[in-house]
Amino acid sequence: MSAIRNVLMASIAVAALATPAFAQELDVIRIGLLGGENEADRLADNQCLIDKLPAALGVKEVKLFPAADYNGVMQGLLGGTLDIAGLGASAYAGIYLQDPEAVEPFLTNVQTDGSTGYYSIALARKDSGITDITQAKGKRLGYADPDSTSGYLVPLTALPATLGAKPDEFFGSVDFGGGHENLVLALLDGKFDVATTWGSGVGEFSEGYTSGNIRSMVDKGMLDMEDVVEVWRSPLIPNGPLVYRKDLPQDMKDKIVKFYSELPTTDYECFRSVENGDFKGYAPATVEFYQPIIDARKATIGD
Repeated sequence: MSAIRNVLMASIAVAALATPAFAQELDVIRIGLLGGENEADRLADNQCLIDKLPAALGVKEVKLFPAADYNGVMQGLLGGTLDIAGLGASAYAGIYLQDPEAVEPFLTNVQTDGSTGYYSIALARKDSGITDITQAKGKRLGYADPDSTSGYLVPLTALPATLGAKPDEFFGSVDFGGGHENLVLALLDGKFDVATTWGSGVGEFSEGYTSGNIRSMVDKGMLDMEDVVEVWRSPLIPNGPLVYRKDLPQDMKDKIVKFYSELPTTDYECFRSVENGDFKGYAPATVEFYQPIIDARKATIGD
């Protein structure tokens, strides 16, 4: 009888220790920021979340974690050290293929024309003389990041139809540029002849379109559209999801969805800053919406 009592007391003690730890975890919400632009800009773009989210979610603090690359955020979500993140479709697919129960997509952004997609766009320097990607045979192709949808997965799978060959067979060399922003800067510096990045494809090319990495770099004075030309555009890609850890309490999930869903109306400048450009708002996101990207990633680059 005393042995049973000891086991029960030990179980109660463990529960008493575990419960406050879980409750304390919810005092802080941790948001992962994908790599692709410099850390200072990413933190500045998302500062409004630190200002607004604690009151909306009923937590003491919101912390931002800018990863060096896409994989840093993916591993943080898989390991439970991050709670929320905005991902590209391929990064989400990579997480799903490793653990379907790790995260849950809840919203995706909507372009100003009402679409829920964007494009992989290949750029070349205007002074290169390249006006179509088929003219870049034997030259240097730059990808953005191994976990980028528009900067790697989609060009890898869609370019052969245009080139008549796999990219690594058509181009003289292929390499990664360390994220979208760094890749475009490397293109401008002459380290690549063609670079794959992303944009909404909505609006004027001369302005960098309405959203995406191209527009972000224009807005920051890092890119003059007079210096580049668009030489290829992919089929439409599903906009990436906002995700949260699937094991968060349901009431916390509900608060997160409510905050982000209302953000385009309550504070458009914060919404625009977080999303890197102009969008119409958010729409619900589901696993099914990303199934084509999950299938493509599984078939080409795995998890």
